[in-house]
Amino acid sequence: MSLSSKYNPQAVEDKWYQQWMNKNFFHSSPNPDKEPYTIVIPPPNVTGVLHMGHMLNNTIQDVLIRKARMEGKEACWIPGTDHASIATEAKVVAMLKERGIKKKDISREEFLQYAWEWKEKYGGIILEQLKKLGASCDWDRTRFTMEDHMSESVIKVFVDFYSKGYIYRGYRMINWDPQGKTALADDEVIHKDVNSKLYYVKYQIEGEDQFVTIATTRPETILGDTAVCINPEDERYRHLKGKRVIVPLVNRPVPVIEDAYVSMEFGTGCLKVTPAHDPNDYELGIKHKLETLDVMNDDGTMSEAAQFFVGEDRFVVRKKIAKEIDQLGQLEKVEDYKNSVGFSERTDAVIEPRLSEQWFVAMKELTKPALEHVLNDDVQLFPPKFKNMYRSWMENVRDWCISRQLWWGQRIPAFYLPNGEFVVAETPEAALKLAQEKSGNSSLTLDDLRQDEDVLDTWFSSGLWPISVFDGIRNPDNEDINYYYPTNDLVTAPEILFFWVARMIMYGYEYRQEKPFRNVYLTGIVRDGLGRKMSKSLGNSPDPLELIKDYGADGVRTGMLFSSPAGNDLLFDIKLCEQGRNFANKIWNAFRLVKGWEVEGERPSEQNRTAIAWFEASYNQALIELEDHFSKFRISDALRLLYKLMWDDFCSWYLEMIKPEEKKIDQMTYEATIRFFENMMRILHPFMPFLTEEIWHEIKERDEKDYLIVAVWPVADGSAEREKTDKALLSSGQVAIDIITNLRNVRNSRGIANKQALELSVRTDSQDTFRQFGGIIKKIANIENIHFIDDKIEGAASFMVNTPQGKPDECFVPLGEAVDMEQEKKRIEKELEYNRGFLAAVNKKLSNERFVQNAKEEVVAMERKKQADAEAKIQALEEQLAALNS
Repeated sequence: MSLSSKYNPQAVEDKWYQQWMNKNFFHSSPNPDKEPYTIVIPPPNVTGVLHMGHMLNNTIQDVLIRKARMEGKEACWIPGTDHASIATEAKVVAMLKERGIKKKDISREEFLQYAWEWKEKYGGIILEQLKKLGASCDWDRTRFTMEDHMSESVIKVFVDFYSKGYIYRGYRMINWDPQGKTALADDEVIHKDVNSKLYYVKYQIEGEDQFVTIATTRPETILGDTAVCINPEDERYRHLKGKRVIVPLVNRPVPVIEDAYVSMEFGTGCLKVTPAHDPNDYELGIKHKLETLDVMNDDGTMSEAAQFFVGEDRFVVRKKIAKEIDQLGQLEKVEDYKNSVGFSERTDAVIEPRLSEQWFVAMKELTKPALEHVLNDDVQLFPPKFKNMYRSWMENVRDWCISRQLWWGQRIPAFYLPNGEFVVAETPEAALKLAQEKSGNSSLTLDDLRQDEDVLDTWFSSGLWPISVFDGIRNPDNEDINYYYPTNDLVTAPEILFFWVARMIMYGYEYRQEKPFRNVYLTGIVRDGLGRKMSKSLGNSPDPLELIKDYGADGVRTGMLFSSPAGNDLLFDIKLCEQGRNFANKIWNAFRLVKGWEVEGERPSEQNRTAIAWFEASYNQALIELEDHFSKFRISDALRLLYKLMWDDFCSWYLEMIKPEEKKIDQMTYEATIRFFENMMRILHPFMPFLTEEIWHEIKERDEKDYLIVAVWPVADGSAEREKTDKALLSSGQVAIDIITNLRNVRNSRGIANKQALELSVRTDSQDTFRQFGGIIKKIANIENIHFIDDKIEGAASFMVNTPQGKPDECFVPLGEAVDMEQEKKRIEKELEYNRGFLAAVNKKLSNERFVQNAKEEVVAMERKKQADAEAKIQALEEQLAALNS
């Protein structure tokens, strides 16, 4: 079969994905004979399209699920999307605006019809895009958080929480998004340091010509001031005790109150109190029984209660009111000031603290098991550095505001009676029965009840995801939930560790008395070369589908994973994708090379036997290290290991060791090489599924079930005897590789053609390397003879190679007149300088007691070995230099 000279990903990716789908390889069903391995996708917003963060996150998930599938586990990766109340409602409102329709002019039912229309048209885009990446999800199990049975589960949990006393309705200060016109939970507010202004405003003391100056960053809230507060210990303001001051512009007399809450250091040490517009002022208002004036509408404009600037935007009013107060002669000064301001996580609008009646979840008891089981590693975070962040959040958790003033979402199942009381029930019919019992009025009808207008916070529903995707709330003993739960690994971003991860753990212990997953792999953020988070708004994010088109899915997958260790941000560069594409081409060209050989004869040469044994040892040791990387979720390290094994060990060295001169190779070597190729395709498949499946089928004819995606994952021989044998062989192989590399350097530095045979003389304490690899050294480096000597050869090109025995081998290449003695001295001096610098770095590390005491024994031992090797090499180089100078 003729192979194209260049790997063409476009020609194979759609083909193999469709075949995997046709063969149902992605689908999973409970199988008592298999160990389950389950991942639930972090459901992307139904509004979303594929971005670089999705690419990284889902590539990692696909690597894990493909490996588990090949290990013979019942691999199940549940895909789906989140209804994303705030984001989706904004999209639908924008769509209606384009059609000339205002939300306020249509009914809730009409709006929801438009919302479902939008969801059906656009909601599946991101999942289709994930297929281009190669995501091997069980698409038959695709879920959406507002499917009927998913919503039923959410409502069931709300009712259950309410009956247990976890949910309550309360009037309190909440975070308000004026753009989304909805309440937000504390963790949906992103705090940013911004450049603001600090306005120093003079309030007149009632009945006097004196003023007191107060500093504020929000002069628009002056219109809602109902007190001024001083610290009782502040000597500066003793004269204000028991008096009142006049609020500027509105001329409202308000009391001066005393409270230790006031900082004597901030601003002037005198605080304006606006109970309706600041959470701390609200607490002061309750404590001191102050009047509460809400001077803002839900859209961030000034309300009738403000009296001035009614209907105008808060930020416009900020400038206007400062100007007005200045004209009154009551603006003392304005300073530049940097302060922390809350922004909506969804709309990026500046948050307004607002008094509102909302629904809350009491978190104190619910979060206890969710904290305990992360701290004791029942649920493990990777990397573990995030455990402290998690603990800090959970130990300081506040009650969760779960009501949202939206129409898109699960509607809160609270039903109000005509007298204002309410009942909570899963259905209107059940609510009617409760209402009749509560009121003692059996003649009440459904028309007499009014359901709460608000919907639930999206995180309330997505927190149930690992349970609800298996219908474990409605049917807690069904076959799927009993088999697949708890899931195995969750791959997500640190920024939703509390938003989502903590709540899933909380729900898991509440409803299954079990963790929802065993491990949480926290990816980093994909950033550009300047360190900025990639986003469409900044214009610094490439289109993932264009990247796949240009570099192939395998190239993009490996490019992103080359440098994305868990928990650390990925500085994305297009060169990473180029590297991934080049890697795919390297593998393809190596395969073409091997398939171009002709088999002649059965028995291999001794050097080919050595090469086969050496690569088998390399492969086996790589398997052991690979499993260690996977067990610690070092996915990037795992890929780099395979990259070296394939590019360096296999392509650059093994194939060079066995490469026949006339393209004719013996049967045993050829079969071993094909076997190696098959094994390499197995362990590379989770990372590069398309290329590896293509080569798998090019290697030989396969039956209809023999696909790489379900091939058996290789298991390393980890026995002590095998490890000892491999280690000895690999050590000798490394000495041979170093010798060949140095011989190539000798040729390059002196312009000696590869076809010109050379002589090699060696001073060594052990000839084992040369017994095994002598033939390979001769072949690859074109060496006529290898001589073992006791004394140095004067005037020869020389180099040294570290050996397992500790003392370096000294190698000499007699070149006669070709050796430039001065150049040789300079070369040795340069090598000496490098090795002395290297030794200094090692000595510094070993002189660090903290390193020696805390590092693993094998790590310290490796550093001591480096130290000994460097010292021996320096001694030998100094001897060589002395000989040349004598």
